[in-house]
Order: sequence, then C-alpha cells, then structure tokens
Amino acid sequence: MEKSVYSVSQLNNYIKNMVTSDFLLSHISVRGEVSNFKGAGSSGHIYFTLKDKGAEVSVAMWKSRRSGLKGELKNGASVTVTGSVDVYTVRGTYQIIADRIEPEGLGELFIKYEELKKELSERGMFDEMYKKPIPEHITTLGVVTAETGAAIRDVIQIAHRRNPYVRIILSPAQVQGERAAESIAAAIERLDALEPDVMIVGRGGGSIEDLWAFNEEPVAYAIFNARTPVISAVGHETDTTIADYVADRRAPTPSAAAELAVFSYDDFVAEIDRLSDRLSDRMERIIGYSRMRLLADSEALKKHSPQNQLLSIKKELSNVRLRLDTAMDNRLASDRRRLSVLAERIDGRSPAKKLAGGYAYARDASGKRLVSVDQVAGGDELRLNVSDGEILSRVEKKWKQP
Repeated sequence: MEKSVYSVSQLNNYIKNMVTSDFLLSHISVRGEVSNFKGAGSSGHIYFTLKDKGAEVSVAMWKSRRSGLKGELKNGASVTVTGSVDVYTVRGTYQIIADRIEPEGLGELFIKYEELKKELSERGMFDEMYKKPIPEHITTLGVVTAETGAAIRDVIQIAHRRNPYVRIILSPAQVQGERAAESIAAAIERLDALEPDVMIVGRGGGSIEDLWAFNEEPVAYAIFNARTPVISAVGHETDTTIADYVADRRAPTPSAAAELAVFSYDDFVAEIDRLSDRLSDRMERIIGYSRMRLLADSEALKKHSPQNQLLSIKKELSNVRLRLDTAMDNRLASDRRRLSVLAERIDGRSPAKKLAGGYAYARDASGKRLVSVDQVAGGDELRLNVSDGEILSRVEKKWKQP
C-alpha cells in the first residue's frame, strides 16, 4: 500500500484545524512570567513571551482586545492570560491569542532585580556624586562585549566613521548564559588596567533572560570600581538594567554609545579652523589697536619733547611779543591823540595866542596882574603886554562896567 505524502501547508493546516476545534484550547487560561515585551507597536497590537521555569509560549493581543488588559504589562510581571490557542501556519508555530491579561504579581527575576536595585541604591552606588565625566576628546576607546556579534562591529564602524584615528581595545566577554556576569566583570577589570579614555560595556538586544547578566552584582561592582568612565550600552530602550544605573552614562545601544564616546574628527577640525580664524582676527585687531596706540604715543612724545616744547615756548614768546608790540602801538597812538587834543586845548588857552588876537595883558608898576579897575588909580603907571612887545602907559581915567 502506497504511503500518503503531505505538503508542509497541508500538515500545518491540519494541525491548525485540530487545535482550533479543541474545546479546551479554544478558551484557556495560562499563568506565567512576561518576557520580551517591547510595548505596543505602531499597529497597536501587543506581543510578548509567557514563560515559566521549564517552557515558554508566544502571546499576542490584538488592538481590538486591548480593553482586556488589566493593569500595567512589563517584563518580569507574573500574569494570567486567558484566550485561545492558534497556529500560525506560515511558520508552523502556535501562540495564545489573548482576550484577557490579568496581573498575578512580580515574577522571580523581577523580584531579584528589584531587591538588588534597592540594595545597591542604599549603598549609594547610583549616586550622581560618583559619576565620572565622559572625556570630550578621546584617543583610546575600550569595549567590553562579545568577541563576535553585531555590537562590536557596530561600535567599530561608528567609531571609525566619526574618528578614523581612534584606537579601539576589545576586552571580550561572555554576555549571556551561565557565568556571564563573572566574565563581564573580569573583562571590565582587565580593560580598566589598560587605562583607556572611556569604556563601553554592553551587548546587542535580547530577551530579559538574555540581558540578565547586566542585572547581577559582580557586573555592578566592576563598573562602580572602575577608574575608567563607563558607558553602559545594553541593547534595549524600554527597560533599564542595574548596569545602566551604576554606569557613568547610559546609551540605549552600542551604536549610540560609540556616537557618545567618540568625537567627530571632521567637526573637531572644523572647530579648530573656526577657533584659528577667531584667534587670527583677534590678533589682527590687537595688533592694529597697538599700532594706533604706538602712533598716538609717538605723537604725544614728540609733542612733549624738549625740542618741541622749546619751539612751542618760542612760538608763544613771539605771539606775546606781537601782542605787546601791538598793544604798545595802540597805546602810543591813543596817547598821541590825547596829547594832540590837550595841546589844542592848551594852545587855545595860551596868553601869547590871545595877545596875538588883539588882547593885552595889564600889570601895575610892581608887575602884578590887573584884573579890575579897582586895582588902579588915576596917574598910576601901567605895563601893557601885547603880542610883539610891552607898552608903558599912565591911567588918565577909569570907569567900571555897569
């Protein structure tokens, strides 16, 4: 009898029909711990993994059923999912299509995370006073991550794109699985001894279990005790690990950490050119100002030199002499005019001039000037002075003006 051969699609469709027709699987409640939850995407649908110690199953809740989500959904939370089991025939996988998600409390890993976080916080390991500044211009970059994988490739690509001259030192570590925390802590200590300028500690994304080594105490203490500034770069954006709290800076991905740690060489050169231009402009202004000051001081020195001062004094003396000569000439001219006026006045009052005008000057015999008829008597001798001589006369008669 010939054996039947089925296609993959037929097999998956058959299993789907078996699952969807099962009464138990069409309405089932499953309890477990949330993992790989990244929040609702642009579609509004929710996807995560529900797990316990021995197994895990995928869960999806469509946007139309979001009213069935009770409370906040986060990694590490223990929940009860109620819904139906469905088969995704394209991949041959099954998942729970959730109608209702109810919180049951915190999962085991999340409880451990919160306890360690509280303990380290009380010890002050998250305090800002212990955060070391990230150098602005580094020459050596240290990286703690897996030797193979996307994280180190991304860091090298970004770092060399930003600055082709930066030196990168890899301290390889096991970043997930058993003893991963001890491996990471040892790699940090080895790298710290080489004294790079800054250190990136991290890995690419993964589930909360994959990232758990960065939530363990050995890694936290290795980061805290490192003398080198540490940037944590665990590849996730929605959750924060213990390493993120202890590190000096946090970056969401290794690529973002490389962008943060390594300065852009082109921008650096452009900034140096800009500062050089500013310095040149400032020096030119200073030199120009100094030249002007020097010229002004030189002129001031010339002005106050003995030779210039002597010339200035001579010029002032010449001006004083000119003003004095002018004043003397003006004074002499004024005195001449005044003397001329006085001379005219004196000349007008001159006896000789009056005598020349027909007047006579009378005196008695003793020479006393006569001004009144009462001074003489008949028979007295008189002396009359006229313009060209003297006349001796005798009084015959006198009379007084009425």
